[in-house]
Amino acid sequence: MAHKKVSFKKYQQHQMSLLPPSLEELIPADHPVRVVNGIIDQLDIDSLLKQYKGGGSSSFHPKMLLKVLVYSYVSNVYSSRKIEAAIKEHIHFMWLAGMNTPDHNTINRFRSEKLGKVLKEVFGQVVGLLVQSGHVSLQEAYLDGTKIEANANRYTFVWGRSIKYNKERIAKQLEELWHYAQTVASEELKDTAPVTFEKISPQQVKQTVEQINEALKGKPVDKKVKQKLNYAKKNWPQNLDKYEQQEKMLNGRNSCSKTDPDATFMRLKDDHMQNGQLKPAYNWQISTNDQFILNYSIHQTSTDPTTLPAHLEQFKALHGKLPEVLVADAGYGSQQNYEYLEQNEVDAYVKFGNFHKEQKGEHLKKNPFHQDHLHYNKDRDCFYCPMGQPMEKSKEYSVTTANGFKQKIVEYQARNCAGCPLAGPCHKSKSNRTIQVNHHLRRYKEQTRQKLLSEQGVRYRKKRPADVEAVFGNIKSNHGFKRFSLRGLEKVEIEAGLMALAHNLRKSAA
Repeated sequence: MAHKKVSFKKYQQHQMSLLPPSLEELIPADHPVRVVNGIIDQLDIDSLLKQYKGGGSSSFHPKMLLKVLVYSYVSNVYSSRKIEAAIKEHIHFMWLAGMNTPDHNTINRFRSEKLGKVLKEVFGQVVGLLVQSGHVSLQEAYLDGTKIEANANRYTFVWGRSIKYNKERIAKQLEELWHYAQTVASEELKDTAPVTFEKISPQQVKQTVEQINEALKGKPVDKKVKQKLNYAKKNWPQNLDKYEQQEKMLNGRNSCSKTDPDATFMRLKDDHMQNGQLKPAYNWQISTNDQFILNYSIHQTSTDPTTLPAHLEQFKALHGKLPEVLVADAGYGSQQNYEYLEQNEVDAYVKFGNFHKEQKGEHLKKNPFHQDHLHYNKDRDCFYCPMGQPMEKSKEYSVTTANGFKQKIVEYQARNCAGCPLAGPCHKSKSNRTIQVNHHLRRYKEQTRQKLLSEQGVRYRKKRPADVEAVFGNIKSNHGFKRFSLRGLEKVEIEAGLMALAHNLRKSAA
């Protein structure tokens, strides 16, 4: 059988073109880079232009840098050095940059110093264009959060509890040294003012140690006490100085990273088994509509309930109003949040903690005598125990949550629990049973329960995970954004904003 001749397409690598091809011709009309270019061309960037002082040599145009930076995040390129390389190698970046070639330092300075102050405004304008085009609505918002690892060392940290323990240990040992000095040199210390060690400062420790050393001069002193005094003089004041600086870094938090003091250690679900590991991270909150991001905010707390008011205030500042409807998961169901939403006339579909257990009946099965199942008589202001006996109000008091919100608690007590056949399963107290009730939260839960079980509530509950959780899944899994590149709260917020902006443009292009 004769072998057929093989033919190849013409290949002349060094053949010159009479007319070189245009980048415009090489980019398809429906490519995402054209969407980025078109939308940013519509934006008012006057506030961005005002970030430039003028004078000196010419600068790269901020609109060009903005287009390049946003398209980089659309294309999953987050490093300034990789963006610099892409501008020289990829036709889409070349076209956007108009063949300009800013280096990575220029890109980074623009991102951190110029863009950071106006990015929220730019993002708001893009959302406004999406509203005008009918892609999204500001009437309904779905809220959720995720924890993104910080660009920080995982093994250099500051713990608030450790600082507290070390300060208490120094105070206790200083008090012991003082008492020892009083027993050995009572005559020398008899005229000293009363010394307290509840709150100690570096200066107080230094003065106290000097005072003890002076009083013990020429006295027979235990060798271990001498060693401790020498150690205290040399180390305790500077240690307390260090603790004060670390407390300023913490700013009320329980932990922070030494390489990024704004990052807080949070438990991240790293693997498919959802096993958590403590790592420096930020809490990224977004509100969405039809899988478009309407607002974003960065928080240093690992818990979601405290983030809701701040996030919605940013939403209001960005769009001039709050959403008419807010849908959120059980992590946001607190009295403070319900009260905030009620005062601002937001129709809230926010689950409370044990809502799902209630629907499954697990709450009743595990603890049929729980106070949530006791009947309340509003007219008499009393509860009825499982045996039908009234539990009268015994006292009222206020408690303050970790974020400063005050709650009013009312305590009710049963009368005759002794000899009751249900006393064992009903409660564990040796005396009459008492329950603590937050009536405001109880009312909010009842209102929320009715709304969530309504036809509209069921629709919102079904849509919420598909609307907001899918956005985080897309960003983290499909686009590999699982760790911030920049450090510090302000710069991390810039990255979150660029990622949110890129997501919206990517979705509108699709």
